[in-house]
Amino acid sequence: MSPTGCRDFETSGFTFLEVMVAMAIIAIALMAVLGSQSQSLSLASEARFSTTAAFLAQSKMAEIETGDPHDLCSDSGDFGEFFPCYCWDLVVRDPALGGPEKVPDYLKRIDLTISRGEDELYQYRLRLYRFFPKD
Repeated sequence: MSPTGCRDFETSGFTFLEVMVAMAIIAIALMAVLGSQSQSLSLASEARFSTTAAFLAQSKMAEIETGDPHDLCSDSGDFGEFFPCYCWDLVVRDPALGGPEKVPDYLKRIDLTISRGEDELYQYRLRLYRFFPKD
């Protein structure tokens, strides 16, 4: 007790500066946690696209290889109701190779692009060189 009869509160409690420093540390820690959470959601979405697009590209290439080689041409489309946001684009052209002149008659370069969404933020590209023997 002080000489006036009031309690002395100078030694107990926190100062305003200590409270502000503690709040700043908590704010910095929360920003780091929220930033890592946002980044992990973005990486999970990208991983999901990469996995799905790889399987869809493999399926489309298998469809191309089992089809009639004479019907092969550039085309585009989607994967239907099972994968509503995914689209494919197929480009078939003669390869630009040096060497024998008859090679382009038997060899085709097939470029397949799988994309998701209209903005095409995510794209998966696959290139295949296919030999087509003449009948």
